[in-house]
Amino acid sequence: MFTSSMSRRLALGLCGASLVLASGLAAAQTGYPNKPVKLVVPFAAGGTTSILARMLAERMGQQMGQPVIVDNRPGAGGNVGMDMVAKAEPDGYTILMGPIGLAINPALYAKMPFDPIKDLAPIGLYAGVPNLLVVHPAVPANNVKELIAYAKAHPGKLNYASNGNGTSSHLAAEMLKSAAGVDIVHVPYKGGGPAMQDLIGGQVNMLFDQMPAVLPQVQGGRVRALGVSSLKRSAAAQDIPAVSESVPGFDMTVWFGFLAPKGTPTDIVARLNAEMNRALKDPAFQTQLAGMGVTPMPSSSAEFGSFIRREISHWAKVVKDSGAKLD
Repeated sequence: MFTSSMSRRLALGLCGASLVLASGLAAAQTGYPNKPVKLVVPFAAGGTTSILARMLAERMGQQMGQPVIVDNRPGAGGNVGMDMVAKAEPDGYTILMGPIGLAINPALYAKMPFDPIKDLAPIGLYAGVPNLLVVHPAVPANNVKELIAYAKAHPGKLNYASNGNGTSSHLAAEMLKSAAGVDIVHVPYKGGGPAMQDLIGGQVNMLFDQMPAVLPQVQGGRVRALGVSSLKRSAAAQDIPAVSESVPGFDMTVWFGFLAPKGTPTDIVARLNAEMNRALKDPAFQTQLAGMGVTPMPSSSAEFGSFIRREISHWAKVVKDSGAKLD
């Protein structure tokens, strides 16, 4: 469930839908797409970004009559894959599954290889989803309060995996460390899949990651869930407390969206936006996403652009207040 503050940031109207659809028809008349479209995911396969990308790519490919092929390009907290798209040919055949790192990374990295605003063209928002805080079964904590108490009694003994520097899983853990005043060591990975594998294997103690990738591992008993990162409990897992029930005010909801290289023709951007929104408004797809704790967020490309600007400003303050640093 989104908080009121998140809802204000994520509440995007659909007033431009008719214009988007009209522009989409113009793109269709140019013959786009007449070959497969590559959707770059800036993290390793197996994580939430990749899972959600493949789900929407399959639907969009069916709608457009050309396959949308997912290409995983992990590294540097998503910057490797995002920079690849920023520098790609702006012809609509290379697009990006953009994570919240688009807004977080500018505050964490002293030098970005690309500018999220100047070098990428927003296509549309996809979805929002909270993180889950999970631990290896050997960690002597059954809830967030017990985890904090153990960390305080054993400073530096616990470590946490993340999907990479600058990712939401990194920042969520740093927010918890700052709020609780605990010392837990960061172990960055190149995506949620490898991080989860090492958590299950006991090489690391804990992890924040998005619900679609983590919930099956919780249900299978391979990891233990301690809390959900949204301010209130998720409708998809009502039995899991919110971290905020132990750490008042704790709140992080992750978002994803599609972007293209700057300079991509506006009719092609509009066509892709129309196809995204068509899939996101399908009741069957909405039900599938809801069962994973994911909230669809259809928008216009202009609304997504404004949203990114607000998020960059918001997360700059959060990063500064959390004291998060690159490892």
